[in-house]
Amino acid sequence: MRKTLRQAGRATGHLALAAAMAFGLWLFITVLIITAVGTLAVVGAWLLPETVLIIRRIAGAKRTLTASWTGQKIPEAYQPLTGTVRARIRTVVRDPGTFTDLRWMVAYWFYGALLALALPLWPVGLVVDGVWGGLLRRNPVVLPLIVRIADLEADWSTALLKPSPKAQLAARVEELAATRADAISAHGAELRRIERDLHDGAQANLVALSMRIGLAKRAYDRDPETARKLLDEAQAQAETALTELRQVVRGIHPPILSDRGLVGAVRALAASSGLRVSVEVERLEEDGLRAPAAVEAAAYFVVAEALTNAAKYSGSPVASVQLARLKRGLRVRVADEGKGGADEKDGSGLLGMRRRVAALDGTVEVTSPVGGPTVIDVTLPCVW
Repeated sequence: MRKTLRQAGRATGHLALAAAMAFGLWLFITVLIITAVGTLAVVGAWLLPETVLIIRRIAGAKRTLTASWTGQKIPEAYQPLTGTVRARIRTVVRDPGTFTDLRWMVAYWFYGALLALALPLWPVGLVVDGVWGGLLRRNPVVLPLIVRIADLEADWSTALLKPSPKAQLAARVEELAATRADAISAHGAELRRIERDLHDGAQANLVALSMRIGLAKRAYDRDPETARKLLDEAQAQAETALTELRQVVRGIHPPILSDRGLVGAVRALAASSGLRVSVEVERLEEDGLRAPAAVEAAAYFVVAEALTNAAKYSGSPVASVQLARLKRGLRVRVADEGKGGADEKDGSGLLGMRRRVAALDGTVEVTSPVGGPTVIDVTLPCVW
């Protein structure tokens, strides 16, 4: 009975907030009328995009309220309102999200008052369910109706606020265009980095190696001891150049991924990070299946970057890495118990990590409140 009372109370609170929002929308009719008159009179056309922005915020608040009740987020898909007044008006008129929100608003003027059906059930429920459920130990029958009314209100809001397939497609196209631009930018930066590493590292060492060998050839006949010394230096220079080339190759695609796979490569990273890192693996070593090379490389660089950040900035000697095989993807989670406060704008590498993951249509969630902990959760889609 106590559980039923708590559920009914929570449902009533949800319906009360819904009714308050519906009442506010009735008052909002005045703004709609002013906007319509101003738009028809042309001189007030600038009010149209501003009013639509307010409607978007109201619809967003309703999505949040509904998601808090159902536990499922309602997506939103709007075209950005930018540019001149004429361009913004054109966007508002053509955006399917505008008509979705207006349809919901008109319907919500009526079904938003479902609280009126729930309130009369309380006195009846307290009496009937108090006897039926409290004394006779039977399942309550009246108070659960309040929960069903709240579920009905949430179901209607979800159905009405869900973006149309056309709007979702448009938003998806914009998202892919943005991630493609980021991928191209990241690719260009990576090429410049490789070129710089080759020019400043391996190429410089190879030039020095060639010069030393040339000097050794000239000095070989008249001063064998000097020639031998120059050849020793040339050998050391060759080893340095080889090391530089290995580092460049490792930056493109770590050979350890091909040799040991993602799990082995991550464990090697953990062992060499300077932190006490625990590595947990879920279903990745089953059936010998491996993610595509690009996905493994992205996951490897995420772990490497996250552990480097933890060692530099967190102040914690302990970190954890979790690798999990999902039904249609790979999840990477890196956490530390440090001071938190990670910011993508301070050059910590989080922006590069996000771009690398976005290029594969993945997602990055960073949770780092001041005082810690810092958790980086990455999901990379792939087919196993």
